[in-house]
Amino acid sequence: QNSIFNLMADLILYGILMILSIISVVNGFKHIKNISINKNKLYSISKYSIPDQPARFAKAKAENNQRVLDIDSVYDFNYIKGKNVLVTGGNRGLGLAITKELVSKGANVFITCRDKASAAGIEGLKKVIDGIEVTDNKCGDKIVSQLDNINIDILINNAGYFYKELETIDKLNFDEELKMIDICAVGPLRVTSAIVNAGLLSSDSKVIVVTSQGGSIQWRFTQNPNGYDYGHHMSKAAANMMSVLLAQELKSKGISVGILHPGFNKTDMTKKYEQIWEIEGAVDASIGAKRVIHEIGKINLSNTGIFINCEDGLEIPW
Repeated sequence: QNSIFNLMADLILYGILMILSIISVVNGFKHIKNISINKNKLYSISKYSIPDQPARFAKAKAENNQRVLDIDSVYDFNYIKGKNVLVTGGNRGLGLAITKELVSKGANVFITCRDKASAAGIEGLKKVIDGIEVTDNKCGDKIVSQLDNINIDILINNAGYFYKELETIDKLNFDEELKMIDICAVGPLRVTSAIVNAGLLSSDSKVIVVTSQGGSIQWRFTQNPNGYDYGHHMSKAAANMMSVLLAQELKSKGISVGILHPGFNKTDMTKKYEQIWEIEGAVDASIGAKRVIHEIGKINLSNTGIFINCEDGLEIPW
């Protein structure tokens, strides 16, 4: 009788977990959970992604997790057609891949860049707004003046900077640290504030900040057990803080904010880590772009200000 009872209990629990999983998929990433069962049949449910990058990728392969391994199997891009989308730094790296993917799916895409020549050859754009340095306090006003009163449905703050040298306590570069913070954290605020204050982000629009898992303080204990790379991680933590405050303030205007780690992408910015690209599941930027666009579609006022890993759609702790 005990064995029958235990079997029935297991079946009921499995059923509950399956229902939770289905609800998670239907209702979006805020409710998606990591569900695991240990050898003692203790059930663990977590809404967070795994900090250990190699272990995360290995787990996805072991479970044949199609959300991680094949974004095309779940990719939802139908919402994007006809939307006005502004991408900062949309002329290179992940930003270029996002730009091309948006254009291919029927979005009206505006990009900013520092020089127009760098955007040459990008087809299908509505406008290239050049001469934009996000470290310039007037950069947002320059963008607004070039938008010609066009409302933006989705603003993607993608422009970023990553100092290539390894920073250790005996090899610190304070100027580079301040540059990263200025570009990655203050830059998106300069751009977003100008567009909001100009009234070009209406209710139901979205502000996206492409940040990094490197901004998670909790994950530093796993990913940086020996420290290092001070400027990069400080800049991303600052960007995350800015984004949460932005989400709180813009909520009353009906504007939602997405804070997205785009995943590990093979770009010039991550080339310093190319020796671990394969073991940690780095993907081509074109795949990373689809992951980002997929998650943008899920963002709304009910989950504004949540920090999401675009690799698996799960949350990253602060």
